[in-house]
Amino acid sequence: MSHRSPLLAGLLFVAAICHAQDAEISTILKVGPEAANNASAATATAALAKSPAAQLPQILAALNQSNDLAANYLRSAIDTIIDRTLAAKESLPVADIRSFLLDTRNHPRARRLAYEILTRVAPGDAAGLLPGFANDPSVELRFDAVELLVKKADALKESKEKDASLAAYKTALAAARHQTQIDKIATELRALGETVDLPKHFGFLTHWKVIGPFDNTNLAGFDAVYPPEKEIAPNAEYDGKAAKVRWTEALSSDDYGKVDLNPVLGETKEVTAYATTIYNSPVEGPAELRLGCKNGWKIWFNGQFLFGRDEYHRGARIDQYRLPVVLKKGKNTLLVKVCQNADVKDWTREWEFQLRVCDATGTAILATDRPPTPKSAPKASPKAAPAKK
Repeated sequence: MSHRSPLLAGLLFVAAICHAQDAEISTILKVGPEAANNASAATATAALAKSPAAQLPQILAALNQSNDLAANYLRSAIDTIIDRTLAAKESLPVADIRSFLLDTRNHPRARRLAYEILTRVAPGDAAGLLPGFANDPSVELRFDAVELLVKKADALKESKEKDASLAAYKTALAAARHQTQIDKIATELRALGETVDLPKHFGFLTHWKVIGPFDNTNLAGFDAVYPPEKEIAPNAEYDGKAAKVRWTEALSSDDYGKVDLNPVLGETKEVTAYATTIYNSPVEGPAELRLGCKNGWKIWFNGQFLFGRDEYHRGARIDQYRLPVVLKKGKNTLLVKVCQNADVKDWTREWEFQLRVCDATGTAILATDRPPTPKSAPKASPKAAPAKK
């Protein structure tokens, strides 16, 4: 009869656990929309939740390749392991979780969860790490670090240390990527007499050429191919909905880059228009176009159609749509089509969009020749014209 040494038996036991864990994670990662593989994922989650605490870093790593649904199952297993371990007054692999958190190659969602675990089981350690996340690629971690900077700036303001508070708010603004934080910081800086260029901070494109209106009766203009979709000819003249139309300048001085077409092209309904600009990129590589618009819209980048939404007046917000692109160093051409419907209620007057260029963290990628943010722009006319039939 052969006898295994205690060390070999222990290694085999650990290997068996890891093999089972890999199978359970693999099952969870297959979960999909419309309840695809939900039952098997739930069973695998229950089994995975029985893993020893030492396996937490490996389960966290699975979040690097999970979709949103699978992430929910993985997080459930992680929470169960932590609750069980703490209830038994056993130790968690704090050092390994800390290392996972600090490795920026891991998914921001997974790193945020690692940070939340640390705040629960090693709050002093987590607090010590927090200031270092002010410029982290994870916006989830960056948010809390900016909150810390803002509290410091607030305290300096309360103690009447104007210069120090100004410097602290500026540091916070440079790091901030979340709109609510940016609004708060900008308000404080302006109250202290500081000029804040939010369009530049966000990377909004504020100088455009626009043309229109073209016809959008019965919403047919969304699919209609008008001349600017075939060629952007700066000196061209075309037949518009009611008259000849030409390219004209549209500027935005809005803090959030809203380009209002009403004062430029006339406030009317059942129309569509185009806006174009040249963006000279300082770099070549991946980026995001982030668009906000409550009208129907389409967008082209360097002549290639990216996406569109044939919806009207369902609300707009900053970064409403995130469109990945690959920038060419130097000249890049953008074309946006913005459609207006027939509704004449007050809340349907807006005919506008906002667009910025940034990286995946929301950090602006400013054009090499970015002009100064306009000081003012035309104001919209007070009342919408009735729809033309």
